[in-house]
Parts: sequence; C-alpha cells; structure tokens
Amino acid sequence: MGFFDSDIIQQEAKQLFEDYQGLIKLGNDYGRFDREGKKLYIEQMEAMMERYRIFMKRFELSEDFMAQMTMEQLKTQLGQFGVTPQQMFDQMNMTLQRMKTELEKQK
Repeated sequence: MGFFDSDIIQQEAKQLFEDYQGLIKLGNDYGRFDREGKKLYIEQMEAMMERYRIFMKRFELSEDFMAQMTMEQLKTQLGQFGVTPQQMFDQMNMTLQRMKTELEKQK
C-alpha cells in the first residue's frame, strides 16, 4: 500500500490542513485578543507546528515514491524562497518566541 493510500495518513493530512487554515484565519484577529487569548493562540500554533513537523518526518522517512516526491516538491518550493524545511520551522519558532516575549512585556 502506498503512503497516500493509508486512511490514517489521508485523515491526518486533512485534519492538519483544516486546523492550520482555522488558526491562520483566527490569527487575523490576534491584535484584538486579550492576553489569555494571545497565550492560547501561541500554544495552539506551537502544537500545530509540532504536528506538522512529525507529519513531514513521516514523508521523509517513508520509502514510498510519492512520499519522496512530495518531500522533494516541498524542498523545491521552499528553495525558491531560499529556505529549507528546517529553516521554515526555525523561523516559525522564532516568530512564536517573539510573540511570547511581547506577551510577557504586557504583564
């Protein structure tokens, strides 16, 4: 069975995409959140990034041709912006850390 033939992989990908889209949409109102709302949003984004990192690691470790092709496509797309997948995660983590620092200043 291929990587993408797995119902678990398909469901996880769908859920990950929907959750990410929901958080991005919610993030549009981040500036209007109270302190606790901002804290919760940051925590949810951190959890999302960890889920995404694990999901991508599955692609990377899979021997399935389509999974490998998907990983290569992602690397190519990010490479067009001069970024590797690891740099993408590092950048997102730095952004979340800055958000936390700003939040701490608001005490």
